Amino acid sequence: MISGSGVGPVSGGTEFTAEVLSVVVREACEAVSLDANGAELLRLGSNAVYRLASAPIVVRIARDPAVLADMERAVEVARWLETFGFPAMRVPAATAQPLVVCGLVVTFWESIQEREEYATVGELADLLRRLHRLQAPESLSLPYFDPLAKLSVSLGQADGICEEDRSFLEERATRLSEEYGRLDFVLPFGVIHGDANIGNVLRHRDGHAVLIDLDGFALAPREWDLVLTAIYYDRYGWHTEAEYTEFAHRYGFDLRHWPGYEVLADLRELMMVAWVGQQVETSDHSAEEFARRVRSLRAGRGRDAWSAF
Repeated sequence: MISGSGVGPVSGGTEFTAEVLSVVVREACEAVSLDANGAELLRLGSNAVYRLASAPIVVRIARDPAVLADMERAVEVARWLETFGFPAMRVPAATAQPLVVCGLVVTFWESIQEREEYATVGELADLLRRLHRLQAPESLSLPYFDPLAKLSVSLGQADGICEEDRSFLEERATRLSEEYGRLDFVLPFGVIHGDANIGNVLRHRDGHAVLIDLDGFALAPREWDLVLTAIYYDRYGWHTEAEYTEFAHRYGFDLRHWPGYEVLADLRELMMVAWVGQQVETSDHSAEEFARRVRSLRAGRGRDAWSAF
C-alpha cells in the first residue's frame, strides 16, 4: 500500500521527523561516499524517502528498526531480479547496504524517474504474470507468507485504538483464521511480491513499468498477489470495471470467480484496517480513516467511502 503520513517516535527513542532524518540521510550518504547536499524529502510515513540532488539515487529510511533482515533480503531480491532483466527497483552496484544509522535502517536505490508516475493495472498484471513464472533460489531465504502473523503484529502495535475496536477486530481475525485454514488454493505456490497493487508500480523514465517495494517478497499461493487489485475494484471502487477486466485478462485469472475469494478478501481487508490502526496516535488522518473503516466493517457497508493510502 502507499504509506501514510504519520510521524513520531520509533523503537529505541529516535524521533522519526524531518529534522532527525536529515541527519540520518547525511551520515548514511557519507558512509557510502555520496553527497547528501540538496537531498529532497519525497515521503514521510512508514518510511522516509529522499531523492539525492547529486546522483540519480533514492534513499529509503525505515521507521521500524526491526526490518533490517527484511531490507537485507530486499536488496538481494533486487539483485536477483536484475539477473533476469526483470523490471524492478535496482540497487547501486558498488554500494554496501543496508546501513544502520541512529538505529534506523537505510537503503539506497536507483531513481526510477524525477517525478512519481504510476503505471497501469494492466501493466501490473503483466509484471505479476512474469514474476510468478520465476523460481526463487534457496539462497534468497524467502519466508513463507503468514498473513495471520502479520495481522497479529499489526493489531499488537495498534496502541491507540480502543478496547472495543480491538476486541471486534481480534474476533474477526479469529473467525477468518479458521476459514483461511480451509481454503483450497488453485494457483501455484511460489514467489510473490506480497503487496502487489497499483501504488507499487511506477513508470520508469524510459516508459516501462517497474515493480517497487521489494521487502515483502515471500513464498505463498499466488492468489495473494491478485487480491488487492480485486478488492480495490470490487469493494472500494478505486479501479474501474474496465481497469479490473484488463487486469484479469492480462494476468489470465479472475480471482473473484474462485470460491475462496471472499475469505481472502476479508482477511486482506482486515490487514489493511490493522495497518491504519498502527498510526492513529501519530496521524489525525489515519485516526479518522481507521474509525471509518471499522464502522463499515461493523455495518457491512460503506467501504466505498474508504480513502486510499
